[in-house]
Amino acid sequence: SSMIPEPGQFRLDSIEVRIESGEIKIPQFQRNFVWNPKDTAKLFDSILKGYPIGTFTFWTTTERMRTVKEVGGFPLPQAAPGTMIKYLLDGQQRMTSIYACIKGSKIGQNDYSKISFRLIGPSEDGQLVVEDPEGLDATEYISITDLYSALNSKLRRVYDDNTIDFIEHYRQCLKSYPLSIINLSNAPLDVATDIFTRINTSGKTLTMFEIICARMYDESNDFDLYDKRSEQKQNFANANYDSVPDATILQAISLCINGSCKKDDILRTDKNSFMNAWDPVNKAFEKAIDYLKTYYSIPVSKLLPYDALIVLFVYYFYKTGFDRPEAAHEPYLRDYFWRVVLTNRFTEGLVSKLSQDKQIIDKIIAGEKPDGLPPVDISANAIKNNGTFSLSSAYSKGFLCILAPKHPKSFDNGADVIIDNDWLSASSAKNYHHFFPKAYMKNNFPTVDENEVNHVANITIVDSHLNQRKIKAKAPSVYINEFRTANPNYDLQATMDSHLIYDLKGFGVEDDNYSLFFQKRIEAYQKELKDRLLIDSNRDIVDD
Repeated sequence: SSMIPEPGQFRLDSIEVRIESGEIKIPQFQRNFVWNPKDTAKLFDSILKGYPIGTFTFWTTTERMRTVKEVGGFPLPQAAPGTMIKYLLDGQQRMTSIYACIKGSKIGQNDYSKISFRLIGPSEDGQLVVEDPEGLDATEYISITDLYSALNSKLRRVYDDNTIDFIEHYRQCLKSYPLSIINLSNAPLDVATDIFTRINTSGKTLTMFEIICARMYDESNDFDLYDKRSEQKQNFANANYDSVPDATILQAISLCINGSCKKDDILRTDKNSFMNAWDPVNKAFEKAIDYLKTYYSIPVSKLLPYDALIVLFVYYFYKTGFDRPEAAHEPYLRDYFWRVVLTNRFTEGLVSKLSQDKQIIDKIIAGEKPDGLPPVDISANAIKNNGTFSLSSAYSKGFLCILAPKHPKSFDNGADVIIDNDWLSASSAKNYHHFFPKAYMKNNFPTVDENEVNHVANITIVDSHLNQRKIKAKAPSVYINEFRTANPNYDLQATMDSHLIYDLKGFGVEDDNYSLFFQKRIEAYQKELKDRLLIDSNRDIVDD
């Protein structure tokens, strides 16, 4: 690298000019301004005592990126095109404090115009500068704002000549205070952000999305990725797909543009290509979400076994431009989806596998039978061994994606259970009901392995009030009979069908036979999986 850190100095009084000319900018990826007036008072106390206050690190470049648009309520101008800008990588809290105080700003509820220099000497704690001069006579202090810039004509209304001379001395000390700086030139953005991450005292690590937001900002084209993503998130929220993470968005764009979504590929994406691709990729996301909701009946994003699964469907719609998959493509897309889920394909090596699986989607688009798909095992033994319920498990979520299209109904009245992202956030949510309650099993069948009780074959989706208030630790035969008796006019079996429990007696419910229930529910899931997969008898295992 040709980057050479260059030490130097700024006079404090040059900060105002440099900020207001657009030369100094605070990158948007900096953490929010969090210092309060007490912190700022200590900073100016050190300055007026001539103490060092640390080094400010700048990245100097002609590149434009997203920045803080105002400081302390003062709008900051844009620099002229092609001019060098100094992006502040380290020292934001100190720089903002200096600017807010000399301008007499209010930031939030904090009034920095009150920070004052004690003209009568230090306070009991040794401070020359205090956050609020309350209790002092008007002649005993001067605000830092006035110390920096007030005209003598204004000062003469309050202070005598000796005090004004004293003020002038400290004004010069303040304005001429040398700020130590390090300037970084000729550094690429990823190096600059890496430096920021290493020296940031908060320990904050920049996300890839924050870096790309900075890199893709283009004022001349009115392109602000942060704003674009905020609008996209709102649209996703309207579709109940608001949990799709920023990283997934970047992976999809990179796969569409670059054919790969490794970190280096994302970082090196051409800005113009990125900006040109944003709208069509965003449209492909809308189509993919609609497809997953309509054809797969996955109503909310937190039911997706992997967030990254949507990336391949976005790629499909981006490359084809279709609103719906062609009839010949749909079985292969569905088969691909379930093979990824049932083999836990994206649990490790996600990025490289997305690039590999792009080739599968390319073959589907070309009308060819895709190869390279992982074999699956949907035997009863495999489901038993892999089906311990956990929402961190793509495998478990896959079985919820089988339940969701059945529109699970409430046991007590047959109404559809509402499925939304809020209650899907934790596996402890009361909407996940163990049909044979865990407490019941522990008390009555303690020898049954806990993993066999906390299993997808024992999970149904219900209203939380049923779980908490009515079912509790009752035997299935007891609570099902209570619902049947309380509501004799509704079709209880139709409700059970929506939970893949097709025969209360045949599934062992009426006899509280968990072994039979477990077996029959696995068989019901097997049938559903067979309908979703294109079985290859030479590679796939279907039955024990």
